[in-house]
Amino acid sequence: MKKLPIGIQTFSNIIENNYCYVDKTPLIAKLVNQGEYYFLSRPRRFGKSLLIDTIAQAFQGRKELFQGLYLENNWDWDKKHPVIHIDLAESVMKSPDRLDQRLHRILAMRAEQAGLTLTCSHVDDCFEELIHKLHAQGKHRVVVLVDEYDKPILDNITDTKTAMALRDGLRSFYSVLKAQGAHLRFVMLTGVSKFSKASLFSGLNNLQDISLDKRYGTLCGYTQEELESVFSEFLTDVDLNQLKSWYNGYSFLSAPVYNPFDILLYLDSGLYKPYWFETGTPSFLIRLLAEKKMFIPSLENLVAGEELLGSFDIDFIEPETLLFQTGYLTIKKKEILFDHEYIYHLGFPNHEVKKSLTGSILHLLINDIRSLKIRQTTLFNILKSGSLDELKNLFHSFFASIPYDWYRKNDMAGYEGYYCSVVYCYFTALGLDVRAEETTNHGQLDMAVLFNENVYIFEFKVNELTHPSRALAQIKEKKYHEKYTGREIYLIGIEFSKQDRNITRFEWEKV
Repeated sequence: MKKLPIGIQTFSNIIENNYCYVDKTPLIAKLVNQGEYYFLSRPRRFGKSLLIDTIAQAFQGRKELFQGLYLENNWDWDKKHPVIHIDLAESVMKSPDRLDQRLHRILAMRAEQAGLTLTCSHVDDCFEELIHKLHAQGKHRVVVLVDEYDKPILDNITDTKTAMALRDGLRSFYSVLKAQGAHLRFVMLTGVSKFSKASLFSGLNNLQDISLDKRYGTLCGYTQEELESVFSEFLTDVDLNQLKSWYNGYSFLSAPVYNPFDILLYLDSGLYKPYWFETGTPSFLIRLLAEKKMFIPSLENLVAGEELLGSFDIDFIEPETLLFQTGYLTIKKKEILFDHEYIYHLGFPNHEVKKSLTGSILHLLINDIRSLKIRQTTLFNILKSGSLDELKNLFHSFFASIPYDWYRKNDMAGYEGYYCSVVYCYFTALGLDVRAEETTNHGQLDMAVLFNENVYIFEFKVNELTHPSRALAQIKEKKYHEKYTGREIYLIGIEFSKQDRNITRFEWEKV
């Protein structure tokens, strides 16, 4: 029985230790045969490092690692190319000087491994010198592979001045590659974010971005078919529908995929947990959502143009771009407009992300995590018992607990969607089936919560921003509940006062 590659970072370790692996080498062969300069953006912990290492091993001619894989009989193993593998994930660089030192170190180590000595002092010149000397040393052109190309910038994204200085240093370094065409066989850069070409790749206009190329949409991640075939011996007692709901759903315009990090840890422990989410704290992202006054329920169906998905820069960061590139939203549908222009419908990829991200937003509002957990437990018990009168007291207590100083320092509570966002986050963070802004044949309801055989339909109003029409009356007038005929239905209207910063009216009735 093969083992799971928990914590294994290299292709050679996976093969030599008889771990399970998914054969992505047919796509690698296609990449190498059809082009030379590539860029790939994927969320963290998505297998980018393993992909880069696999490509490196192939170009270095290690045929023994590819027995039984597609590349074994579909690769020119007589050609062994020198490889410059630059991994920027290993350390945190807080200044351009530290970045230069790190790049110098990487290049010097690669030169030493090849028995070469670099004489240049500037890191850009050393990069060029190493490429030339490696090509001159052997018969075949050089391969350059850069993993986490953007990490120095992302590590300093809240310090605009430092981030810009690091960006400029990386732009100069990567620009070396453009003039080295005669010496390079293959170039690939991977990272989380996709910076605009003008800001980081202005000198690399021959770089082919395959991040949303449907031919390579499954290059990183596991498809459902791959999961069930490769890991079948670990799935005997697993509810595949629940597993899919929790961890599948990342779409890059091809078949949806699982994040490998989640799958391997789940199969090892058998426990459903937010493994991927817990490896990174999206504090900057949460603050950005607040600053931009994002209506949180709208994250279930955001619409973005190609310019938003592909334009990321330090001094121009839109929430939609950051949410998509970091993996908190994914593409649900691609829609053509006219003249070959497209828009993308974005939403949460799966249960893990939806539950965890909305939980983090709640944590922004209250520092007392213990109190929050108690309230969430109370909410769950209210739904179980059907005692909806207690729901008003629960949310009234929560809004009353937010310190006045928080309102004074934050503009977030000044917009209409704030109150709806808080209630929405409460339910989704509990892991319930929450559907925001669903369309019916009579209009668009604010929120529906499905629990057991019951459905709870919510309508929200803010007193100062709407006419006197009551929230509950609107649900009944628009007949939102008819969509859920066959279930036990509860209609709930909640009205808020921006001035009082709390609930002013709470009405409900059972259909």
